[in-house]
Amino acid sequence: MKTLFNNYLNTFKGLSKEVWWLALITLINRAGTMVIPFLSLYLTEDLEFSLSNVGTLMVCFGLGSVVGSWLGGKLTDSIGYYKVMVRSLLSTGILFIGLQFLNTFYALCLGIFLVMLVADMFRPAMFVALSAYSKPENKTRSVTLIRLAINLGFSAGPAVGGIIITTLGYTGLFWLDGITCILATIVLIMVLNPKKSIVLDDIILTNPDSAYKDKAFTIFLIAMFLFGIIFLQYFSTLPIYYREVHVLTEIEIGLLLGANGFFIFLLEMPLIKWLENSRFSKTDLMIFGAVLTASSFIILNITTWSGILIIGMFLMTIGEMIAFPFSNAFAMERAKKGNQGEYMALYSIAFSMAHIFGHKAGMQMVDGWGFDNTWYMITIIGGFCVLLLLILKSHLSLRKQLD
Repeated sequence: MKTLFNNYLNTFKGLSKEVWWLALITLINRAGTMVIPFLSLYLTEDLEFSLSNVGTLMVCFGLGSVVGSWLGGKLTDSIGYYKVMVRSLLSTGILFIGLQFLNTFYALCLGIFLVMLVADMFRPAMFVALSAYSKPENKTRSVTLIRLAINLGFSAGPAVGGIIITTLGYTGLFWLDGITCILATIVLIMVLNPKKSIVLDDIILTNPDSAYKDKAFTIFLIAMFLFGIIFLQYFSTLPIYYREVHVLTEIEIGLLLGANGFFIFLLEMPLIKWLENSRFSKTDLMIFGAVLTASSFIILNITTWSGILIIGMFLMTIGEMIAFPFSNAFAMERAKKGNQGEYMALYSIAFSMAHIFGHKAGMQMVDGWGFDNTWYMITIIGGFCVLLLLILKSHLSLRKQLD
């Protein structure tokens, strides 16, 4: 056990202190966005909005995320990642506090759009900072550490949020969300100020390439959009499937979804460390991750035995653990040849777009076709994702031969 524990700790070695600080800031920030899981409840119960209005507000949420990611990338390339991160975090904190004072439909549409626009400006800037603070050989593990921080934040946030709502109500939740973002800003200014932080991989290009003209990156982005659609079903249609078809209780559903976060926390860093030293390329590993994730849906139609849900969750978790870090590292590596902020913004936008279309598409398929046919269709979408990644691999091999 001691050897296993020491080997686990060794997978975290070699990462710069700036990356660790960035992970802490991300943890504070993600734990602080605890209002998001309770947003639909707040809108229906406290403000008594109809489900149709809530759906419109969630579209504003997604659109704000898309515009924010795009704007964050543009600003990162023009004024630098540090200034964008500071201004985004501080402004998000102030806007979260102000959101509680909006109670009309149109005011909330604008408010939620602005909150997400400002909040998601942080993401491309953070990815560029992560690339700058990481040695080339450590980039994938650095991404994995940030993912661990995000998962811990998302795990702790809703639990703390539930306690706050019970004791202080939704007003307390908005205040705490705002304060945690402001605290994250203070930590960021103290530890990642350009005068104090050490840049390990500074990329200066006089004539950077545009991400929009990068054919390989465009293929990659479409594949990631499709991967996002299938992955997001685990947080929208699948919990309904667990409840209606397999008659699981809320506690059982919570434990099944919680197992995902637990396995990621326990296994992702050692797995990534091992795969980094393997003979497989980032594209090979993305393909493998997509195959596992798509397989986690098709097996649900094999049997009515509820144990298949655990196998499905395990396949998806392994697929996620492989696909996300290596796709992120691929994007950062590709960004070296152009405008880094623009590249990382488009990577973020691919998943923001999946959020806009994925949940609604999944729900409509279930409503019109039933669960079994939906899982077949999701698997087919996964097949298209794998096909695009195979085309990407072939394109990169051809370009390498020509160069």
